[in-house]
Amino acid sequence: MKICVLASGSEGNSTFLSTDHHKILIDIGKNVKYITDRLKEINEQPENIDAIIISHTHNDHVAALERFVKKYHTKVYMTQKMFFDLTNLEHYDNIIMYEDNIYLDTLKITSIKTSHDVTDSRNFIIEEKENSVVYLTDTGYLNRKYFDLLRNKEYYLFESNHDIPMLMNGPYPKWLKTRVLGTSGHLSNKDASFYLTKLIGNNTKKIVLMHLSHKNNTEEKAMQMIHETFKEYNIEFDNITCAKQNEITKVTND
Repeated sequence: MKICVLASGSEGNSTFLSTDHHKILIDIGKNVKYITDRLKEINEQPENIDAIIISHTHNDHVAALERFVKKYHTKVYMTQKMFFDLTNLEHYDNIIMYEDNIYLDTLKITSIKTSHDVTDSRNFIIEEKENSVVYLTDTGYLNRKYFDLLRNKEYYLFESNHDIPMLMNGPYPKWLKTRVLGTSGHLSNKDASFYLTKLIGNNTKKIVLMHLSHKNNTEEKAMQMIHETFKEYNIEFDNITCAKQNEITKVTND
């Protein structure tokens, strides 16, 4: 399985995965030129993307969707609630509705409901043969009922949006700080680090911290928090990196 985060942050989010038979984008924020250029950086062609899976309909996750599918006619997977939000796609024929699981040949994608201020928000466990990836971002909390499903996967692409002191002392108005901190907002560095202590296991190879706020977080703060938390829980794991807004992550290719 080939994995590369193309963009992660408030300006746009998109992650590329390829398997034995499929090339997939999870979300498609930013713009078509950016997505196309980043795909070519990793020797992938946009016309070969055969599925785009939407986690939710905030603009930073779907901004390039309408123009991309108009150009490449890619299959788009979304829930019915998401479809009703995306009125610009109401006449697009290549939409497939999902609710719980998506099966593409030997690839299984399990969707879990998350808590975000939008009509429907999902995150994913992607599995094929021995490979497994957790994609979890844009949620105010992680429901404990999903812990067993999420445990001991190979790769965790996991939101670590904000440093709480930076957010509270930063430029956001009070209502926006409340929104980010709330149960329908985003995971803080502290949240992400704690949840990951409960999830990673012997099979885990890599953690990528996602959706870092450029105003309320830094890579240094996110990394410091996760290393301190892992040390507190006697977890020895250091293959951790941060996804960036305008750069791709190093390609994982198992």
